[in-house]
Amino acid sequence: MPLDIPPSRPRTPLTPDEKVRGAMAFAELIAEHLRTSGRFRVTADTPDTVELFQAAARRAGDALQRPVVSYSNGKDIIVTFADQAAPVIEP
Repeated sequence: MPLDIPPSRPRTPLTPDEKVRGAMAFAELIAEHLRTSGRFRVTADTPDTVELFQAAARRAGDALQRPVVSYSNGKDIIVTFADQAAPVIEP
């Protein structure tokens, strides 16, 4: 395996407008997963993505008129209804 693999490019932070639009778009996806399976799991390995999915989870909870919670282990985030048991997040 060659050792001259170029490093990945640094991520560009989301603009405030992108954060709002992303939360709105992902809220629909999260709400659908919550309706069908009661939970949503996604990789969220940066503070920006965790913040984005937490904002989307709040919007999904508002749309479903049920409180939701999100759990993160620094790699993944799980969103579920607040009245359900806390999920186990494997590292």
